[in-house]
Parts: sequence; structure tokens; C-alpha cells
Amino acid sequence: MKNTIAVDWSGILLGTEDWSFLPEVAIRTIIMFLIIVIGLKFLGKRGVKQLSVFELVVIIGLGSAAGDPMFYKEVGIVFSLLVFMVIIALYALLTYFIGKSKRFEDMVEGKPTCLVEDGVYVLENFKKENLGSDEFFAELRLRGVSHLGQVETAIEETSGELSVFFYPAEESKYGLSTMPHSLKDPLKEITIDGHYSCIFCAFTEEKSPGLAGECPNCKHTEWVTASGKKRVT
Repeated sequence: MKNTIAVDWSGILLGTEDWSFLPEVAIRTIIMFLIIVIGLKFLGKRGVKQLSVFELVVIIGLGSAAGDPMFYKEVGIVFSLLVFMVIIALYALLTYFIGKSKRFEDMVEGKPTCLVEDGVYVLENFKKENLGSDEFFAELRLRGVSHLGQVETAIEETSGELSVFFYPAEESKYGLSTMPHSLKDPLKEITIDGHYSCIFCAFTEEKSPGLAGECPNCKHTEWVTASGKKRVT
């Protein structure tokens, strides 16, 4: 005699509720959707653009408050509405103090961080942001940067967006390539005259055949061939 495993499809599909709860879920969802729209309206345009860490916390809080009442019968909408009101009130209060105090703004939202200056990493800042080279290069490529010699300054904004300021095409220099796999096979010995970039800090200089030597900027000893391509606008 074969053993059969009973599958409780009702439990899988509906959990502990029954079909009669579905219309209530739809009504709850509509109400919470409208509350979210109204809440974001109160937050203003600041709350729906690129988010700072502070604004992201607010959005996550609103999302958490909205989710449970949509499908948990035991969670009342009034309590969720109270959570919304408190979060929005706190947001308005903190935004007021941010507008009054630059120090408070820096504490809550952080400061823009310079990551590249004159085509070279600002190492102290770069380490703080815990950015990997591949991730950073991908951001630069999306902005049309093929190597760091084209970049005068790159700044990470408080929203996490990257602002890039370029040298004029005729003033661009040799720099570390941002192309995929550009850091593969670094050299410690130079065989051909040319410009080479430190793979650790992007410092670039002209080298002759022989030992590559230490980077005067960061003291590392691994180099790759630099790129001198002009930026096409």
C-alpha cells in the first residue's frame, strides 16, 4: 500500500484565513496605498528624488507601516496611520533643524566626498566609502569616462550619486583606464617606454624600461599601461 502525502492547498494559498478575507485585503491595500501617496505628498519632492540615508530610513519606515495592515487582519489601519503621522512629523522636525544648522545637516545626511582629484584617487576618502574599483569604474563609464586622466574631480554626493567634472578635451592627461579588466596583469618591470598608472591610487607618470619602482603617491609597486584617449562629447 502506497503512502500518500496530503497537501494542504488551502493553507498554502490562504494561510490561516479563508476566502472571505480577500475583499478585506483589497480594501486595506487601497486605503494604505492612498495613505502612502498622501504621506509622500507631505514629504515633498525631497522625499522622492535620489534619497539620502536619512530619507531612505523614512521611506523604509513608511513601507513597513503600510505593509502589515494590508494583509494581517489583527493589525488595524488606525495604528498604522498613527505610525505614518509620527514618521512624517519627525521628518518635518528634522528637516526644519537641517535647514537651521549646517552641523546638524552634516551629522544627519553626511557630506559630499571627493574621490578623485586631478585624475588621482583621494585615498583617505576612497577608503572611507568602501568602494571597489569595479563598482567605481562602472559608475565612471556610465558618465562617459574611459580613463581618469579625463577627470578633474569626482565627488560622491550625499545621495550616493557620483558627480564628475571633466578637463577640457585638449587638457586631458594620461590616466588609469576604467575599462573592464584594466587592472589585470599589473607590471613590476617596464619593458616599453610609455605612461603607466599605479593600480592602487591611479597616479600616472612616464616610465622607461627597467624596474617600475614605488608609486611616489602611495608607495605601491604595481602598474598598468595608462590610457591617453581624448573624451568624445
